[in-house]
Amino acid sequence: MNATTEPKLGPPGAGLPFPENLIARMLLGLRRAAGNPRSFTDRFVSEREAILQMIEGRDAPTLSRRVLIERPPGLEDSSRHWSVLMTLDHLRIVHHGISGVLETLAAGRVPEGEVSTAAVKPDPAVTAGVLDAYRKSCDHLLATVGQIRDFKTTARHIHPWFGPLDAHGWLALASSHHGIHRRQIERILRG
Repeated sequence: MNATTEPKLGPPGAGLPFPENLIARMLLGLRRAAGNPRSFTDRFVSEREAILQMIEGRDAPTLSRRVLIERPPGLEDSSRHWSVLMTLDHLRIVHHGISGVLETLAAGRVPEGEVSTAAVKPDPAVTAGVLDAYRKSCDHLLATVGQIRDFKTTARHIHPWFGPLDAHGWLALASSHHGIHRRQIERILRG
């Protein structure tokens, strides 16, 4: 597929196919039950380091080239034709969003508004400046996590795929989400 042809993909926010969504809900439930804030944070950091290692030394044209990939589990169809920089922009947006959700839930409040997967799509014209913004978003999320004493909050916020989650659930989701997009970046770089 050449760079000027846009593939026909599902619309942003369409979600996962029904059977895959059921499996994803079950897997997140298992992760939540078996994990703890430390294990989720360790995985988040591990995924960040893997991403940074993969992109280290890559030039801007490589990082900005959009590549149509086979859809890995957990990724919306509309997200299959991104560049590495677009993926990092998406992660940056989501990290800031989850940081805000965690802070609000930890304060005993429900965040205002609804979470929308369509609203966190990246800018196709994103530049290499997103690399620093991605790093800062990771640091911000980790700093937020470091300030929370109890992740088993009574307040919950609804994720469109996973339903109402407490801070523990949102942190579990943050680490899993990071892993999905690390796999996406691997596929993009393989071309």
